[in-house]
Amino acid sequence: MKTTLSLSLLLTYLTTPSVLATEYEMGGFLKANARYVDGTIAFQPSWNGDGTIQEEAKRTQFGAQESRFNIKLTEGDVIGFAEIDFVGSSQGNPVISNSYSPRLRHAMIQYREFTAGQTWSTLVNTTTFAETADLGGPLVGQAMVRQALLRYQTAHWQIALENPYTYGTQPSDTQEQKSWIETDNDYIPDAIVRYDRQGAWGNLSLSGLVRYLDPGDTAQLGVGASFATKINTFGRDDLRLQLHYGNLGRYVGTDAARDIIRGEIETTSSAMFAYRHFWGETTRSSIFYGHTRTEVEQTKRAHFGFNLFTNLTPALNVGVEVGRYRIDDKGDSWPDMPEQTGQSNYAQFTLQFHI
Repeated sequence: MKTTLSLSLLLTYLTTPSVLATEYEMGGFLKANARYVDGTIAFQPSWNGDGTIQEEAKRTQFGAQESRFNIKLTEGDVIGFAEIDFVGSSQGNPVISNSYSPRLRHAMIQYREFTAGQTWSTLVNTTTFAETADLGGPLVGQAMVRQALLRYQTAHWQIALENPYTYGTQPSDTQEQKSWIETDNDYIPDAIVRYDRQGAWGNLSLSGLVRYLDPGDTAQLGVGASFATKINTFGRDDLRLQLHYGNLGRYVGTDAARDIIRGEIETTSSAMFAYRHFWGETTRSSIFYGHTRTEVEQTKRAHFGFNLFTNLTPALNVGVEVGRYRIDDKGDSWPDMPEQTGQSNYAQFTLQFHI
């Protein structure tokens, strides 16, 4: 649900007055979570592709920082969109105020076929995200990047130049200390070409990525491919699938894979599957699974879950979800590095009011 305000703004250009009609749409949601985690992977407010192994522990946390607010401005052929939420930062603590700082999710301008600013990477097909209580769902197997870009789009094609950034470690990296790659010389934008098809059956996208990584040192060319689809099945049910392979690094898995490891370019294979079934007009469930494997660093991360959602009103829905996040790393490819293996189970309750 969105609230729409139409305002007529009177602007003067030189001596000739003109009336400019701008439409404002405000949206977002308020979200309250209660989350319980039990296992050997350190507690996370939501599971992404990273994580550290620890002694077995249990933790419960309540939170509302996933709430978000956005505004859309439309004036003729020009569209502007900005959105904030409060995830990943804090100003206070549980002792006093539980304050959280706003963070920028989107800030982009669209003019006809062109888009500029920060928004979803062209590699990301958001229609294929699973409906989950855990923020973003099985991020470990998904393409999930927002960044600044310049994109040209037609009915079936998207061509984009996106912010370059090499995420990884230098050849001098050791077990005791990671030597992170300097990004001062990242000067060639990442290039993405994407093809889309859609119809009554659903939609699909096929994307190709070309990158010039670590230009100041090892100077390596990275390429990767991504496939995503949402298919309508029986009644209102749908199947959602993502498959990724290549030198995708930071584009897939939310920190499950890096671009370069000790000077060697990383190769990643990732997949995400979700099936949503409607039990009734307002009640539905999703079962989902995501995983990522890397060849150089030899990481293996997986996330499985099942949930149940229902709408109490058209704007208010409630959901419960249970799942498991697992790490099966093969020792970071160091001969004497022990394997990192662990898992945590979680249960989450969420209440979400759409503005």
